[in-house]
Amino acid sequence: MSLPPGRAGPLDRVGVVDDDDLLETCHRVVAAVPAALAGLADWRPDGDRPGQYALDLTADRAVLDILDRAGLGVLSEESGLHRPGSELVAVVDPVDGSTNASRGIPWYATSIAVLDAEGPRVAVVANLASGVRYQAVRGRGAVRGGGAFAEGVPLAPTGCSSLAGAVVGISGYPARHLGWAQFRAFGAAALDLCAVAEGSLDAFAVCGRAHLAPWDYLGALLVCGEAGVAVADRDGLDLVTVDFEARRAVLAAATPDLLTALTDATRAADGPI
Repeated sequence: MSLPPGRAGPLDRVGVVDDDDLLETCHRVVAAVPAALAGLADWRPDGDRPGQYALDLTADRAVLDILDRAGLGVLSEESGLHRPGSELVAVVDPVDGSTNASRGIPWYATSIAVLDAEGPRVAVVANLASGVRYQAVRGRGAVRGGGAFAEGVPLAPTGCSSLAGAVVGISGYPARHLGWAQFRAFGAAALDLCAVAEGSLDAFAVCGRAHLAPWDYLGALLVCGEAGVAVADRDGLDLVTVDFEARRAVLAAATPDLLTALTDATRAADGPI
């Protein structure tokens, strides 16, 4: 992955910011969102774009305040790319699952991943309804828990290798049945992917004409990768990007065999994105 060139921010010098500092910043971000939303009375759609909610904009302001002070570059769903020359870029979805949040469905999250030249380096995905947090550090694994990284519960997928026996989370809907045992459509991809990492789901698939943007999946991508989940784009595209316009058909599975079966099934049903 190549990040945009340019002058680094005050905390973006290689070797200056360690993983634990970045992880602490991520936890401050996810803690700031529910605090900001607590003072918001109306959670209905009220943004500048179709499907944008007032809660999205409120959460984005809280997130940017922290990341601005940290000196990180930012790619946010709600406000785009900030400080594009930074060597460290925080890719953030202030509220993933805004429709769920607006309707009181307890499955919505804040997702943040900090990327360097090698890809996702640290990530936190927090279920804003339950308070459960998933965190990952490249090369150090992935855990569930909001406290110190070393005190978290290590994540591991189910080991399921057969699509016929799999419970699959989906975003969108395929043109025909993919051959799963059961499916679930929860409505917040970051949490759906983390559910594969912790073994609640066997797999996750973007189906039909649906797609995900980088902020939807990059935090959970690191969580999944560090937990041992097999992840790919249905069409073979690079999942690591800071392009605001990029869209991907993300697939994740407990095992490589299951990922192969899921990839074949989605390609046969839907074709390219």
